Amino acid sequence: MVLRLAFGIGLVLALSASTALAADNPAPLQIVVSKDQQSLVVYDGDTVIATSNVSTGKAGHSTPTGIFSILEKRRFHKSNIYSNAPMPFMQRLTWSGIALHASNHVPAYPASHGCVRMPEDFARHLFKMTGRGAHVLISDRQLTPAAIADPFLFQPTASEPALLSDVPLRPSVSQVHSKAVEVATVEPSPLKAAPLANGDEPPIRMLITRRGEREITLDVQALLNGRGYAVGIPDGYAGPLTVEAIKAFQTAENLAVDGKMTPTFVEALYAKAGKGKPPNGQLLVRRDFTPLFATPVVIAQPEIALGTHFLQFQNIDASTGKGEWFAMTLDNAVPGPMKKRLGITVEEDAMAFNAIQRTMSRIAIPEDARRRINDLLTEGSSLTISDMGIGQETGDGTDFVTITRAPKS
Repeated sequence: MVLRLAFGIGLVLALSASTALAADNPAPLQIVVSKDQQSLVVYDGDTVIATSNVSTGKAGHSTPTGIFSILEKRRFHKSNIYSNAPMPFMQRLTWSGIALHASNHVPAYPASHGCVRMPEDFARHLFKMTGRGAHVLISDRQLTPAAIADPFLFQPTASEPALLSDVPLRPSVSQVHSKAVEVATVEPSPLKAAPLANGDEPPIRMLITRRGEREITLDVQALLNGRGYAVGIPDGYAGPLTVEAIKAFQTAENLAVDGKMTPTFVEALYAKAGKGKPPNGQLLVRRDFTPLFATPVVIAQPEIALGTHFLQFQNIDASTGKGEWFAMTLDNAVPGPMKKRLGITVEEDAMAFNAIQRTMSRIAIPEDARRRINDLLTEGSSLTISDMGIGQETGDGTDFVTITRAPKS
């Protein structure tokens, strides 16, 4: 009821916010769309900036739920699917046709063909408030970001104190007739974070998810090559050479010989190569819609779902170099066949107060990857944790797109 009452003043909030956010360093915003409430709320951290009623997709054209970002903005746009229907103040969320846009028909119930319709006045001001890359979360229920602190979360690397060289000191009495002494001294300034010196860098986007079959195959091929079982150039596909190499390794190690990449075989190969426990997860990093790097991670208790969590980093303190993380947990709708393939037998409770902390406590990230991420971290960087893998909507010219519930075909 409180949220619904807020819609009446949503436009006023948007008007004041758009002025404040027109500064050179706009705050990183989070946009949350609730399909149950038919509402849109704009957050700066955990502070409500603006609200509006919306109309999402009707039956047969339902709006997908998940984690998106604004890929493209057009003041004037027409649908190339629905008879050139006008879509003013369009903010694209997927290249397959989902967007935020203005409409002169925004009833209090789902009525669109999948997009999120907004009243025109609100859409105009929201258009001014956002930039490419701003996150949009679409959920069945209303989500509210909350501040979170946890040792797992990244923080910017503090820069080394600046050295001042060639600084002449006042000579002492014994040095009156000699040259001034040149020294290197430490500048007595507050600790600053490296990202503040590179404030023009776009924020990074991170995704932690389960490893796919191709990533595991690439590792297996590289390790087999390293042990002298030739598979050719690793390509992530288990062709005849790879199958024969697996059989040869299984024979040499007295394992069941079937040429398959079973968990027993993979664990034995890693152990033989001195690589420890096989990683079953991966952390991928993008910046400005472009992949930067990826690293394997280990997920403990893999039979328990990770859930779907979104975290955004902002409010970097100039004196400490540290920032704040704000988190939201979405409902995790992993399809049955995917659960079976991933070995998930225990669901994660999205409504539990410590769901995110429980998930983060199960993920081990290599220290070198942590250091690299800390160096890259800037205002507005984000982290998604999900069982869903790299969705089909993720590709060239996108951030990581996580679909938690796709429209029924």
